[in-house]
Amino acid sequence: MEHVFTSLPAARRPGCPFDPPQELVQARERGPISRYLFPGGKQGWLITGYDLVRAVLADQRFSSRKELMLHPSIDVSGMEIPPAPPGEFLLMDEPQHGRYRRPLVGKFTVRRMRQLAERVEQITADHLDTMEKTGPPADLVTAFAKPIPAVVICELLGVPYQDRGSFQEQVDKFLGGETSDEELIAAYTATQDYLAELVAAKRANPTDDVLGDLTGEDLTDEELRGIALILLAAGLDTTANMLALGTFALLRHPAQLEALRAEPALIDSAVEELMRYLSVAKTFMRTALEDVELGGHTIEAGTTVILSYHTANRDPGRFPDPHTLDLRRQNGGHLAFGHGIHQCLGQQLARVEMRVAFPALLNRFPTLRLAVPPGEVALRPETADIYGVKSLPVTWEA
Repeated sequence: MEHVFTSLPAARRPGCPFDPPQELVQARERGPISRYLFPGGKQGWLITGYDLVRAVLADQRFSSRKELMLHPSIDVSGMEIPPAPPGEFLLMDEPQHGRYRRPLVGKFTVRRMRQLAERVEQITADHLDTMEKTGPPADLVTAFAKPIPAVVICELLGVPYQDRGSFQEQVDKFLGGETSDEELIAAYTATQDYLAELVAAKRANPTDDVLGDLTGEDLTDEELRGIALILLAAGLDTTANMLALGTFALLRHPAQLEALRAEPALIDSAVEELMRYLSVAKTFMRTALEDVELGGHTIEAGTTVILSYHTANRDPGRFPDPHTLDLRRQNGGHLAFGHGIHQCLGQQLARVEMRVAFPALLNRFPTLRLAVPPGEVALRPETADIYGVKSLPVTWEA
């Protein structure tokens, strides 16, 4: 009998914090597409196989528009979902998506991001200096994984230095998946208010940064605020969780960690493999704009499909021995940054940050290890959009 999902499986097997929930892996083993019954009774689909996830991401017959989506766990039937606010281009289709994305593309090129590497090295060294001075133990999340991408994205956007602490705290609250609805709304509102002030300041005195440059484009203040919010959320949360969860994974795979320490040239393939293996951005959604044949099924117009990135990136049809972390793996093509027109705009920045930060950490602290048993490392809830660890207590020989 065909299995129908009524919720997204969230339980990871004990002792396997890096693997997707077993139910999702089993679903992909049965076939790359399963039926999904959304709250309220509307039929949808859950796509777990690499080829089909990639096909949907490349197919503009599937929409990213916020107002067309269902929610995997909340009954939104009878509710009118508003479109994405101006500037928040992740949840838009062409031509609106392209209008907002186009002015940004040149600011995140491979060349530009490589030029930024020296600054990322300095920021990383500063935080490692502080860690070393303070001495062990340390929470790697607050000492290393969060502040490095936060400083980088704040500098790129042009957030004044003195505002960064409070600003990051508010962004953390609405991205972390653990605050109450009231706190979440308050943090989101505070962030929006701050960005409105920042945009007004850049309009009055344009500065040499992404937001300052964008004031020269044909964009309203509201649109600039929306673009800034998307860049912030993407630039802060995903890379921070990759750095923390990636370090946890390396500490749990000592042979891989030692290989990376011994062979600095491994870092490029190591970053790609950690992205594939961890897939911190777990799921995305699309809605069919017309009837589409997919994997032997007809996805009817108006139907929402859930795309499981973390099972797609563990698909044995695409990645041999997919549940093994292998920093020498050569076959790239993971979907951790998405695919198609919505592929992550800041992927080159994330790569630069990881290529700098992982080796710097491992070389600075050759005896780095967990300060608690692995089972006691606190994981982010599966309800958070981005998976990761809440804290990562580490120690070393001072």
